Amino acid sequence: MTQYLRVGYSRDESWRMFSLRKDFVPSTKLQREDDITASITIPAEDLDESFLHPDVRFPAYKFATNCEYRLFQRPDDAIHRGYDKQAELDFSKGENFFSNYEPKTREEGEAIVSDSIRFEKFTTPLKKMLTKFVKAKSGPGYVVSSAHPRIVDGKPSENPRYLQNRPDLENPRSEYLGELGSRLYRRIDEGRPVYNPVHAVLPGRRNNAGDPVKGIRALAVFGPLHYQELPELFMDFIASLTGKSPSTTGAGSEGALTKGPFNALLPVVDLNAALLSYLMTGYEGFSSAAGYIGPKYRVDHDISLLVPEVWSRMFLHERCPKWLIEHGFLEEMSDFDEGGETIHGSRLGYRITSRFVKVFFGRIFAEPASVFVEDMLRPELQDHDQFVDGIKNITETQQKVATSYFEDGGIDLAIPPLKALLHIMAHGEYEGKTIQDPEIRGLFDREKVLASDWYQERLEAKKDLRLRMMRDHIVCLEEFLHKQNYALEAERLELSTRLEETKVSLAGFEANSEVYIKRITGSIGVEPSFYRE
Repeated sequence: MTQYLRVGYSRDESWRMFSLRKDFVPSTKLQREDDITASITIPAEDLDESFLHPDVRFPAYKFATNCEYRLFQRPDDAIHRGYDKQAELDFSKGENFFSNYEPKTREEGEAIVSDSIRFEKFTTPLKKMLTKFVKAKSGPGYVVSSAHPRIVDGKPSENPRYLQNRPDLENPRSEYLGELGSRLYRRIDEGRPVYNPVHAVLPGRRNNAGDPVKGIRALAVFGPLHYQELPELFMDFIASLTGKSPSTTGAGSEGALTKGPFNALLPVVDLNAALLSYLMTGYEGFSSAAGYIGPKYRVDHDISLLVPEVWSRMFLHERCPKWLIEHGFLEEMSDFDEGGETIHGSRLGYRITSRFVKVFFGRIFAEPASVFVEDMLRPELQDHDQFVDGIKNITETQQKVATSYFEDGGIDLAIPPLKALLHIMAHGEYEGKTIQDPEIRGLFDREKVLASDWYQERLEAKKDLRLRMMRDHIVCLEEFLHKQNYALEAERLELSTRLEETKVSLAGFEANSEVYIKRITGSIGVEPSFYRE
């Protein structure tokens, strides 16, 4: 038997189908986080690394946990009956929340069920649910099908949504087996924790072809997979540039940090923390293309979903950008001249080569070279003018977004590496130097950051915050103990003992604060202007 996988669409909207290797077995993936995630960066010295994967070592680790019970999913492919099995299973259950789906009456439901040939394409759970609805004499008067988004202006909505219960909560067996497998591989005794920090950073980047009629510029300059060093990667993160998305009004800067209601702080505060987390951990960023690769190839999310399959089949040393560059798997993008104007192609970082496709995608596909042809790896071969305009679109948007940090005063709070980036994005240089100058690149050196005065200030602010917290605890405990009406409750909670223990802890902390500073070196600290007393 031969299995096939869709990787995008042809110009006539037909599916590009490719055969998988005979020995291919898809990896088991368990989504644990989505839009709202809390994270912490912990120095390696503050962890017992025997609890970690024995072959994964970073100077610091980021741990993330979800803050949501449900994920706001947009199942684009569910419109094809039987294709998105998970979505159809979710739709077959009760207590769902749907957005932009067409409510079907019982009569309309009967028409769906009676269309035997197309109805049989649905998976069994959805067929059972629709059949049960049609046969019911009472109960809900409407039903929702995954293949029937709401009709807007005569055509299906491009933004259908539903709330999906978190897969790790819906499928505790997979969660348990994942932890148990890690425990056995690492030889961790029962009862001891299994740490699973971030190992790889693989964001997807939405791209689009140009649309002169709607006034949307091209943003399809990226190949299937790009690696960017930290300065270029954070230029992208700062701009949050996205192509035309069904979820938004158009192309432009998008993301929670760009929306005021999501964040009462100046955006630069979170950017400082995010950049420091990368500097401390040493994580590298590889971005996959979603939407389009050049104006010719529409790929939607097919490649973004494929990249984890590739990464799970790579040895750990093969994921190292330096190793990939040295062995010809990544090629560097460079600035170039176009009509006397410098086009900043270097901001795209490094893109994968045909050698990368042959070796690493060859672990999935029978003929990987036919999946990613030459003009997919080099989008400028499809349309040079759109390629040039796409890069200009990126640099101009980066300039526009960076300028806002000067207007809102955020530039004054930016840590030195971020301040240099914002100046270069907005004005093209920082203190007479460009992004290519060694002095600017040196600002992103971990050892130099650790030795800097501004980083030590963040650690001192963290220490001061902890001191203030302990002192506040003492004040609160004393105030509660002085309330006569709560004497019995105070006795039950042993607050007198807790108060003395807290005072002892405070005295010990004050006497050994330098030990604490050393312990948290490698973390992100806190913003001094907010937390210093």
